[in-house]
Amino acid sequence: MNNNISKLNNEIIKCKLCPRLKKFRDKIVKNKRKQFKNEKYWGKPITGFGDTNAQILFIGLAPAAHGGTRTGRVFTGDKSSEFLYKCLHKAKISNQSKSDHINDGLKLKNAYITTALKCVPPEDKPLRIELDNCSNFFDKELEYLNNVKVIVALGKIAFDACKYFYQKKIILDKKVKFGHGNIFKLENGISLVGCYHPSPRNVNTGRINDKKMVSLFNRIKKLN
Repeated sequence: MNNNISKLNNEIIKCKLCPRLKKFRDKIVKNKRKQFKNEKYWGKPITGFGDTNAQILFIGLAPAAHGGTRTGRVFTGDKSSEFLYKCLHKAKISNQSKSDHINDGLKLKNAYITTALKCVPPEDKPLRIELDNCSNFFDKELEYLNNVKVIVALGKIAFDACKYFYQKKIILDKKVKFGHGNIFKLENGISLVGCYHPSPRNVNTGRINDKKMVSLFNRIKKLN
């Protein structure tokens, strides 16, 4: 792994800047879901995962309460990860179609996955100060993942978090708005792509399906 990313990940894991988020994490660890009652929860901030030389960066809002917060790896061990990795595998971005636990042999090809917020927020609603605190980590991730050409925001909240981050650094066109398949070339040369979140709600309502998601992922591969 890239040494800078390795050092950054150690910083992220040790972070205690947001008391509200730490309290919520501790509550999740204490009140485990019944099917995971015998498991030891990770219960710390979540780092990114994947190929540190990647040209494609996937970003979600935050780790899931009983997914990443439990397993210790982003988009792992929950329903969203099931759908996401099924599609990533079909698009030949991952070596397997499941992301079950941290030692399952999963690898990404030319892709890295992270979150705007490194801890799960109550009701999936981060405070501005919490996004500001985590934006320092995201800033360093982008600096160290210096081959990134495409950022794929998984969901509107993640897309807006990217916009919030970039508005401090570059001028964003007013046309930069979330929509599945919307692609915007930013002035720094990176393409920002909107993508529906792979949540059960979006899948079950038909807002997103395998065909739509894989089609977008194949388009993304041609951008870098």
